[in-house]
Amino acid sequence: MVRLSNMLHLGVKELRSLRRDPVMLALIVYAFTVAVYSGATAIPETLNRAPIAIVDEDRSPLALRIAEAFYPPFFLPPAMITAAEMDARMDAGADTFALGIPPSFQRDVLAGRVPALQLNVDATRMSQAFTGSRYIQTIVANEVAAFVRRYRGTAAPDIDLVLRTRFNQELNKMWFGAIIQLVNNVTMLALVLTGAALIREREHGTIEHLLVMPVTPFEIMMAKVWSMALVVLAAMAASLMFVVQGLLRVPIEGSVPLFLAGAALHLFATTSLGIFLATISRSMPQFGLLVILTMLPLQMLSGGVTPRESMPQAVQLVMQAAPTTHFVIIAQAVLYRGAGLAVVWPQFLALVAIGGALFGYALSRVRATIAAG
Repeated sequence: MVRLSNMLHLGVKELRSLRRDPVMLALIVYAFTVAVYSGATAIPETLNRAPIAIVDEDRSPLALRIAEAFYPPFFLPPAMITAAEMDARMDAGADTFALGIPPSFQRDVLAGRVPALQLNVDATRMSQAFTGSRYIQTIVANEVAAFVRRYRGTAAPDIDLVLRTRFNQELNKMWFGAIIQLVNNVTMLALVLTGAALIREREHGTIEHLLVMPVTPFEIMMAKVWSMALVVLAAMAASLMFVVQGLLRVPIEGSVPLFLAGAALHLFATTSLGIFLATISRSMPQFGLLVILTMLPLQMLSGGVTPRESMPQAVQLVMQAAPTTHFVIIAQAVLYRGAGLAVVWPQFLALVAIGGALFGYALSRVRATIAAG
């Protein structure tokens, strides 16, 4: 009971210190509001209102049909230009794509020949250039095939492919971006808040005050873990309710309490990792650099940005020891697919094991740091 009372009072002290730190409070508010919204709506690989120009030298119904197939939200209405204007407009950045339709294009198509179209792409706009080129090829091929089929009266094929999309029927990348941004910000703040709390004690000299009190390193560390984890968990729950579900209208299929339970285990592991990083840092700038070096692989290789199955086997094996890998699996399974505990219990056990190992090692580092001080 004495230990619980010590951990409670020390944790309340951490919460009071955080309340008097306007920079950290602003970071928490920003990370779970503006950062989540912008991460969901500003996905760079999404093709949106790309400028396109068409050089129509055929002036045929087929050429007009192709030009009318480009419309928002993927493309802006095409600008009809001449061949002499094309290079100057692309050099000025007015167009990302310029599609040239040669003379006698429709006649050659109906005659069974294979005429060539010219697509000029401004590759300095990398994300739009890569995605948009495939969109344009698909659009042109579909319009030509539909025109020829109607003109010749070709019967429909005996086998038709019907696509059925599960979990995200709209193929809306905003749904994916919102959840992944939330997961990344939870990890980042768990590292920053706990590490900064320990370094602040050392820089302000209050760690010496704790040493003369009847408290143990375990109580000191546990107080920082539960207090900072509680702040992040509460902020994440509010963001999930008001930003993700409310503002962004992202549907949640599964149990929110089950997801929050997984988030609590994830926070237990990441706050312990933040304390460990603080024990090997001599100052806040050094700690910030270590957080960056830690966050990059945790974000890029956990399966949140790209599927883990597409990574090398060695990377998949190493990232099994990262708490973010299992938290991403829990988030996607519970929030997207409505999975229950019967599906995600291996990830819960993995987070318990990883969190226990990180907590034990960080505790040994805290004891060594206090003894050396």
